[in-house]
Amino acid sequence: MGIGTPIKETSGKILGYVETKPNGDKILRDFYGKILGRYVKGLNATQEASGRKVAQGDCLMMLLR
Repeated sequence: MGIGTPIKETSGKILGYVETKPNGDKILRDFYGKILGRYVKGLNATQEASGRKVAQGDCLMMLLR
């Protein structure tokens, strides 16, 4: 299993990766593979890596800096 789908700038530089689980949950990782946050489909909420809720809905991209 790979690290996920690459997220790229318009220049082609990879900023991070999103992995989508079979249940609809998503994990956002930075370029180096460190987890930045999660989208939990069952809660319809985005969480930081620490587990703190930061948004309602799928807002993972706001965690990518």
